[in-house]
Amino acid sequence: MKFVEMDPSTTFRQQLASADSHPVVLINRFSVPPEFEPDFLELWQEDAAFMLDHGCLGAQMHKGTGGSTSFVNIALWENAQAIAKAFASEEFQSLIARYPDTCTISPHLFTRIAVPGVCVA
Repeated sequence: MKFVEMDPSTTFRQQLASADSHPVVLINRFSVPPEFEPDFLELWQEDAAFMLDHGCLGAQMHKGTGGSTSFVNIALWENAQAIAKAFASEEFQSLIARYPDTCTISPHLFTRIAVPGVCVA
């Protein structure tokens, strides 16, 4: 699997090093060749099960419409430390090693913000 930063000015690795203890939202964009889609979804299901046992509070996968080969996972995590520990584990590294190099991944961490009259934090 090829790793592509979503935001080069703040890398995913930098985000994982955060000492903040508040919940974070992982948004992870995948680019998946059409012929690999069924295998991708099976592998991601196993990855998600692992994550749900290691600090992930819930996850949802989305697929682009109109024949898109893009998928987006949105997951709520306890904090950046939990996701850093899960991602660094040997078990998770062996899980993601099963994806072919033709897939790309772009994970990034976010926090909710308030926008007056639209949404609350």
